Amino acid sequence: MKKGQNEVCYGFFSSLANPTRLAILERLRDGEMNVSGLAAELGLEQSMISHNVRLLEECGIVHSERRGKEKYVAPNRDTVDALFRVVEKHAERCASRCGCVRC
Repeated sequence: MKKGQNEVCYGFFSSLANPTRLAILERLRDGEMNVSGLAAELGLEQSMISHNVRLLEECGIVHSERRGKEKYVAPNRDTVDALFRVVEKHAERCASRCGCVRC
């Protein structure tokens, strides 16, 4: 890691350290979706989804586009796909070694 990237890393991982934001990203792996659809699918208030999408946007993990009255959210494929590959690979290795639910 380059010197001085501590704040960038903290911001990135803080953006991900939330069950709602992770659920949003997991759902968006299948493709873009509007905020109201995300809210319905995840069983959360639309305002909660909008708040968390905004935080993911600020970090560049997702991007959105307004179409009429609806806001559509899509993952930053380069980041999200790579991130899930790393997590899946880690879980495969770690789960067999420690049996930990957290991994």
